[in-house]
Amino acid sequence: MSKFVLVETLSQYRMRYVIEVPDNHNDGECPCTAIQWAEDTVTMEEMKEFSQKWIGETILGTREISKKDIIPLCDEDNDYLKSWTKEQKMNLVTPIGYKSED
Repeated sequence: MSKFVLVETLSQYRMRYVIEVPDNHNDGECPCTAIQWAEDTVTMEEMKEFSQKWIGETILGTREISKKDIIPLCDEDNDYLKSWTKEQKMNLVTPIGYKSED
């Protein structure tokens, strides 16, 4: 009988933003450098993406899970899919012999 294994990963991207900083960035209530202004802009998510590069995935943890635990885990992680049938949710599982289309 086959087994099910949950693999948790962290997917990482290197993001770049080019921020135009006004000449008077140091004149307001909170004087700062141009670098601080740009960092605050990113922190406030008020920037446009310039570029990104996918760095890869790092495995954080792995464990066997039972088939009966798959549907509750799917519901916990994907609450927007709760109306799906069990069969639709099981289609999210990578089956034996799966080949990526990429």
